[in-house]
Amino acid sequence: MKKDQEIFQKRLNHHHDELRWLYTELYHNDDMFAELCDQMYQYFTARRRALKNRDLERENNPDWFRQKDMLGMMLYIDNFAGNIKGVSAKLPYLKECNVNCLHLMPFLDTPKGRSDGGYAVADFRKVRPDLGTMEDLAALADKCHKNGMNLCMDFVMNHTSEDHEWAKKARQGDGEYMSRYFFYNNREIPDEYEKTVPQVFPTTAPGNFTWLPDIGHYVMTTFYPYQWDLNYCNPRVFNEMMYNFLFLANQGMDVIRIDAVPYIWKELGTPCRNLKQVHTIVRMMRMIAEIVCPSVVLLGEVVMEPEKVVPYFGTVEKPECHMLYNVTTMATTWNSIATRDIRLLKKQMDIVNSLPKQYTFLNYLRCHDDIGWGLDFATLKDWGMDEPSHKRYLNDFFTGKHPGSDSRGELYNDDPVTQDARFCGTTASMCGIEAALFEKDDEKLKRGIREDLMLHAYMLTQSGIPMLYSSDEIGRLNDYSYKEDPDKAADSRYIHRGAFQWELAGNRKSKTSVEGQIFQTLNRMEQIRSQESVFDKDCDVYTYDVHDDSILCILRQKGNDRFIGIFNFSDSEKTAWMQEEGTFRDLITDQTLELKDVELPAYGFMWCKRM
Repeated sequence: MKKDQEIFQKRLNHHHDELRWLYTELYHNDDMFAELCDQMYQYFTARRRALKNRDLERENNPDWFRQKDMLGMMLYIDNFAGNIKGVSAKLPYLKECNVNCLHLMPFLDTPKGRSDGGYAVADFRKVRPDLGTMEDLAALADKCHKNGMNLCMDFVMNHTSEDHEWAKKARQGDGEYMSRYFFYNNREIPDEYEKTVPQVFPTTAPGNFTWLPDIGHYVMTTFYPYQWDLNYCNPRVFNEMMYNFLFLANQGMDVIRIDAVPYIWKELGTPCRNLKQVHTIVRMMRMIAEIVCPSVVLLGEVVMEPEKVVPYFGTVEKPECHMLYNVTTMATTWNSIATRDIRLLKKQMDIVNSLPKQYTFLNYLRCHDDIGWGLDFATLKDWGMDEPSHKRYLNDFFTGKHPGSDSRGELYNDDPVTQDARFCGTTASMCGIEAALFEKDDEKLKRGIREDLMLHAYMLTQSGIPMLYSSDEIGRLNDYSYKEDPDKAADSRYIHRGAFQWELAGNRKSKTSVEGQIFQTLNRMEQIRSQESVFDKDCDVYTYDVHDDSILCILRQKGNDRFIGIFNFSDSEKTAWMQEEGTFRDLITDQTLELKDVELPAYGFMWCKRM
């Protein structure tokens, strides 16, 4: 116990002055800061011995999450295995997938029919009853740790469900709890906010306020009417949410994803996005974690344009998030598929590759959410692509309406006024596998599988941590059954949130099935990535000009080791014009070859290392 106290005190001393300065600058409340420090110690003492040991190990290896064998997978507990105990029983399958970071999509208690896919939390300390209990979660974390796996969860900070205990008391007129949200008894201030605050869901949830006739007040609801925004100007809100954060960390979490980070701080006369106080809050969270649970890393969800994303890393001296989603690259990847043009993707990868190596992006092709076309339209306009018409083209392409497109999917939040919309669909369906199977076209099917694998190979080549979306490893198609469920029918995102098809996963060892071809090749690439030094976190990474705007070439170099990945984003055969000296080995086929004017089939790719 005495040694534990010394460890805590040392960590607290290291951060105390900066933490106190930031807290008092924001809140001017010494008593609340003292309470926070006291509670941090209480949560530290409550940590299980195994977690405290994990903290010590990872303090000595702070880059543990940046190792080349890191591979994540995000999944919904109920869709994947019914409940938490079911996920625990399926860990052997996940290990077979080479996954060592398991991201459980929201599982905390939410009201049925008003859950926003789990992001409307009614109780931060209770698992949704049909999924299990907190004890089940802690047991899963322990089992993951014994199997060399990490566990990730979402922490929804911006809002609570209207069914949360605080919201219920606020609705009863309790001033203490009303002050934890944004309540107004007339439209005057809400109207002022509306002048500067953009709408998140202009079609399905217009406006940023909801009228509550039972208490005669408006409440701020940036997302859906049943999600009430928390008022972080109130130090009680910050403290209590930090206690929830530490409670969840103490269940054994290794990665905590902060949902909707840019929205946390609200201020009249601003867009209520990316305000400087948000960075203060995230910096304080980082320090609180390093004091109480330093084995836990923060993953920030910042769905913004590139120049607004990078600041959430903080600085090397005063870091904020450990990892951020590589949102812009994901959207630009699909733009490159639709345009057969990698220029914008190459430009953005050059920017990412020039950042400090400590800045770690989480790379993905698809996730639980829609694809929003947050592209660099200023650059695209210089190339003759106007924003409104280009967005329509992209949505027509990926819904299969554009001539020659084999992609299948649906629009999300299609706004008839702005003609803006986002897109939903699985990776396999976007790559044309669904259309090929429906048309019974073997050539299209081969091309669709090749496109799917090319995109995964490209994702695995990027700097950062790759994250798979569950079912992508077996080429899961769109699931249209959500239309038959009244709780889901209005939300097209459920097209790629369907139940895991274990019968299809049973085909993963067949070399002739779609599932087997994708699973086995992906498995091979994941193993190569975990073994080859050219995928180390400190490698130099560059794009390589091969004189064709539809071919992306990536060079990775460590010492004398030289790796080249070549990716054809075109639906026709192309030549990568290059004259590399020396002999190379194809890492996937194990054949030796020379890299001189390499011909690639439609959506073909190569992973080569100089011998």
